[in-house]
Amino acid sequence: MDMTALGRRVSLAFAVFFLFISCNGAFAEEKAVLISTSDDQSATSLTVYNANIGLVKEKRNVNLQEGTTELRFMDVASKIIPASVYIKSSGRDFKVLEQNYEYDLMTPQRLLEKQIGKEVRLYYKSPYTDKEETVNATLLSYSGEPIFKIGNEITIGLQGKSIFMKMPENLTSRPALVWLVSGKKSKQEIEVSYLTEDLSWKADYVFTVNEKEDRLDISGWVTVDNRSGVAYKDAKFVLIAGDINRVREEPRTRRVMAAQAPAAVPQFKEEGVFEYYQYTLERPATIKNNQSKQISFLSAADVPVKKEYVFRGESYYYFNRYPERVPAQKVGVQLEVTNEQKNNLGIPLPRGGVRAYKTDSSGSLQFIGESQTDHTPKGEKIKVRVGDSFDIVAGRKQTDWKKISSDVTESAYEISLRNHKKETVVVKVIEPVPGDWTIINSSHEYAKTEASAVEFSVPVLADSEAKLLYKVRIKQ
Repeated sequence: MDMTALGRRVSLAFAVFFLFISCNGAFAEEKAVLISTSDDQSATSLTVYNANIGLVKEKRNVNLQEGTTELRFMDVASKIIPASVYIKSSGRDFKVLEQNYEYDLMTPQRLLEKQIGKEVRLYYKSPYTDKEETVNATLLSYSGEPIFKIGNEITIGLQGKSIFMKMPENLTSRPALVWLVSGKKSKQEIEVSYLTEDLSWKADYVFTVNEKEDRLDISGWVTVDNRSGVAYKDAKFVLIAGDINRVREEPRTRRVMAAQAPAAVPQFKEEGVFEYYQYTLERPATIKNNQSKQISFLSAADVPVKKEYVFRGESYYYFNRYPERVPAQKVGVQLEVTNEQKNNLGIPLPRGGVRAYKTDSSGSLQFIGESQTDHTPKGEKIKVRVGDSFDIVAGRKQTDWKKISSDVTESAYEISLRNHKKETVVVKVIEPVPGDWTIINSSHEYAKTEASAVEFSVPVLADSEAKLLYKVRIKQ
């Protein structure tokens, strides 16, 4: 054999051998990819705050490979706050080297944007032949409407279907957390927690007042609104009531009206946490993405209620002479309930909307008004303004006003209260008096309820009129 030919063959064999070794080495250096989906979940916990955020905690079982692995954690919320992500594992040798959040989602717009400058196939109706045709075109630009180059022509607003030759890089069909982890080959349970926006909850209450208007039944509902971009299956639900501090103000979600419903069965366990209260649902629940779920949390029957008639003044009445008489003003109606155990309540009640109904003489329920209540600790009063009285009318006039000195004035007022009902009522008159004030004389007893408020209780007989007269000295 020719020694030159033999040398060439040996050189080629060595080249192939080294290429084989090099390729194997390159493949060995490539990291394994492990994909974990919601099917791997062993437990899910969801803590929802009434600040439009939620804390998601997931446990999943994964089969970790030897060495460095790319762990793709799928089925996470699209509204996730990446900086809040925390991961831990049951394995001691589990180490996180790098974390990424991939959210460049595959949408028609993103697909087109990724193809700018590249060739695509178009299936469209030709303006020349009026027939369906397939043609190759170059996408020149896309900003709401694609601009194509077909042959030597540039066209805008071409109606048809775009067919891509291959999947663009760095696009994902759904958001994912991606970690670069290292460890030994083993089955491990990892726990991942993160905050997500667009998870919220609110409370709604239904007050059903009896015919005598001295007792009512209360049913409470919580509405959980999930717009975070992912569903939560068989999750442990915890709701946090209180005003937590956020770095930036979050927009409020749309209000979900609570429907009137039969008496609720309490399903939440309540306990204090830091300066807030948490309500834990004592069973797992599932909430889909873009779903509002109502869960009953309170049922209280035969609760004592006090109906009050309230007439409020205005502070500007006191600054100058006000000769104009106000002949007819509205008198508000409110329901007052004390949040005490003896009243079948006595638990911290979260802020929420209240809708009130009244049982009429036939036993039918009629809607009588709605209001909003704040967080109410046990022992405090819940006051719900339901509307204005039809049969009670107030009038007001200033009977005297004079300036005593540069900063002292005296003024007198007459407030008339006309009751067209068949029973006696008591109207609470609240006057917001500004400055440093003293009541000089009054036709009725009064109480200084605040630094700038005086309160009178005025009985008004059935189908009669009562007048409240008082004089006040004010130092500005």
